[in-house]
Amino acid sequence: MKTYDVIVVGAGIAGCSSAYFLKEKGLDVLVLDRSGVAAAGGSSAAGAFVSPKIGKGSALQSLTNEAFEFAKDFYLEHFPKHFSQTGVVRIPKDEDDAEKFLEYEKYNQSSRELYNEEQLKELGIKNAYESFLFEEAGVCDAPDMCQALLENIPYEQYEVGSLNYEDGLWIIGEYRAKKLILATGYENKFVDMRYMGVKGTWGTRGDYETSLKLDVSMHKQISVSANIDGIVKIGATHEKGVDICIRCNGEPLEEIFGTAGSMVDTSDFKLKETFCGMRSGSKDYFPLVGPVVDVPYMLETYPKLSRGLKLKEPLKKIDNIYICNGLGGRGFVFGPLMGKILADYVVEGTEPDARVHPDRLFLRWCRKSPDLDRSRD
Repeated sequence: MKTYDVIVVGAGIAGCSSAYFLKEKGLDVLVLDRSGVAAAGGSSAAGAFVSPKIGKGSALQSLTNEAFEFAKDFYLEHFPKHFSQTGVVRIPKDEDDAEKFLEYEKYNQSSRELYNEEQLKELGIKNAYESFLFEEAGVCDAPDMCQALLENIPYEQYEVGSLNYEDGLWIIGEYRAKKLILATGYENKFVDMRYMGVKGTWGTRGDYETSLKLDVSMHKQISVSANIDGIVKIGATHEKGVDICIRCNGEPLEEIFGTAGSMVDTSDFKLKETFCGMRSGSKDYFPLVGPVVDVPYMLETYPKLSRGLKLKEPLKKIDNIYICNGLGGRGFVFGPLMGKILADYVVEGTEPDARVHPDRLFLRWCRKSPDLDRSRD
């Protein structure tokens, strides 16, 4: 039975990016997924847009845009066949939003141009206020990109039932490794990670065959891709906190297609395929990259944590287990940078950026979670 350096559980963009950068650092990596590469969850339904975040300069916007710059350069250098640099137009949803866009201008460092209504019409976009065109942005082919990231990395379709740690090795069925990466999206049944607050949000995408000349991608509440090889992708994120995608009924939402029709001419669009999957997000919307706290140990050893105990000791971590998760609806923006951050930590011990380090959420969870007993002695 072969022993790998690392097993990555989950073959969405988070798991595939992690595996890629771990392999780049010389580790022997195996990827496991119960469904296939980008075949379920958020990555399977992703429109896989790669564009900046606009706003007033929040910490999340700054991190997103750092990840965007890293991702588009990474894709262009290593996987240009699977990244179409179409440009992405960000369109205000109404007049009030259009006024906010003018305020956003000074907080956005990514290369962009402000397009007026006439310029937008020339691009095939109708009924739009002045909008930002991010020329360096684009869209990935989600499954092909994930497959490319795993080139020369062994992959097995396997449903992980349980984890066992014996003699310094993680054992999963017939597979074993020195280290384990959990990139399981909104689901986790293996270790107690309640403090991370990972939740799922359904995303839906429809791929449409069309002859419409559309060279640029766009976003206004929903996303519409450029016409790439006769296909336009229309998608959106919706439905938090439900276990099944109850609104799709096997077809893209009517309102999504209606919104797309207000942006571009959809008169000859013919539905080719529908996708639906759960995207995972953290409690504070930042990604989760790094070690995993041994929650049972911490609560048993420090029972007063839930009542505000200030720790003097470092948090105890589970040996040789790590997470890359919570990439939300921007998985193909965050994936490469988060994968590199994780690999740097696992191989070289470089602490993850504090903005994505899971430790940030533990003490806050201890003090506020309704799951914990706060009765006094």
